Amino acid sequence: MLNTKTLLLTSALAASLAAAACTAGGEAKEPPAATTPVVVVTPEDLVTARREPIGTGVTLTGTLDPYRTVEIRAQVAGLVSRLTVDRGSAVRAGQTLATIEAQGLRSQAAGARAAVAAAEAHLAVARKQLDAARRLYQAGAMSEMDARTAEAQYEAARAQLASARAQASGAAEQAGHTVVTAPIAGEISDRKVSAGEAVNPGQALLTLVSTDQLELAGQVPVEEVAAVRPGQPVEFTLDAYPGRTFRGSVARVEPTADPATRQVGVYVRLPNPKHELVGGLFATGRILTGGQRMAVVVPAAAVQGTGSDATVRVIRDGVVVSQPVVVGARDEARGVVEIKEGLAGGEQVLAAPGEVADGARVRVAAESAAAPAGAEGR
Repeated sequence: MLNTKTLLLTSALAASLAAAACTAGGEAKEPPAATTPVVVVTPEDLVTARREPIGTGVTLTGTLDPYRTVEIRAQVAGLVSRLTVDRGSAVRAGQTLATIEAQGLRSQAAGARAAVAAAEAHLAVARKQLDAARRLYQAGAMSEMDARTAEAQYEAARAQLASARAQASGAAEQAGHTVVTAPIAGEISDRKVSAGEAVNPGQALLTLVSTDQLELAGQVPVEEVAAVRPGQPVEFTLDAYPGRTFRGSVARVEPTADPATRQVGVYVRLPNPKHELVGGLFATGRILTGGQRMAVVVPAAAVQGTGSDATVRVIRDGVVVSQPVVVGARDEARGVVEIKEGLAGGEQVLAAPGEVADGARVRVAAESAAAPAGAEGR
């Protein structure tokens, strides 16, 4: 932090010397021109722009959401007679989550099964009649018309059985919808109904999420999307887990850019097999699009502004100078940014540029302490 107390003392001392000069010898004199105050900083307030290797990459920010989210809805009208899960419950695929008491569906299914049994019995009789008619026709004891009639009755009985089976299948499917099961394994993130509540077809009952994988949906400029491909590694940093880095990969890249923003959607995925992370965390993902290259880097905190307005405060000949720069790649893990233009390696910049005005003179605390002995007595 800058030594503002030293700055005030330096300014006060300059003012006292000016007043003494004005009154020396009992005569009023013109005050000397105001001198630029000297701001004393510590070595920790300064950083040196260095040429270091920095990885090339594209940064995305956003929320990590569960990759799979299923909204479970009622498919029949009825009363929720049983609810076996609540928010936070872990479920397996196929597990019963709720039961809906639907009037008439079970009886319709039972009636459809009875109709199938009757159609099967009718078909068996029609088959016997057809066999008997064929023997009589071959013996000359039955006319061709009667034999064909027996065949038609048999085919009608077969069609009736097929229709009864189809109706029974539909009725059984409808009755099966009264039992709500989990389509995937995961956790219940939301419960929208309670036991005893009446529901209608299409009404939301539960929300089921799978957090085995989390996904971040972000956008990159069209100028950078050419370097992004599915399968590329991604490093994630999470606000909720400072100091830790997680690894994932690029899952999908949208084929078209948004004409309004000139951005392209990119989706990156983070494996979460141990369910260590929860959905909804804010994350920064850095797509590693290539190797490393040598570049001038400074701490990200030393850069003020963004885009064409980015600047750093450089110390040149003991004076603070606001220097426009062009920012390149960012390394979120190290907290540094690449300076593509405007700054050379070896220059000193202020780590906290907002605390010192442009044009101020700067003295490092270690240098001020190294004044020659006895200087105060001169």
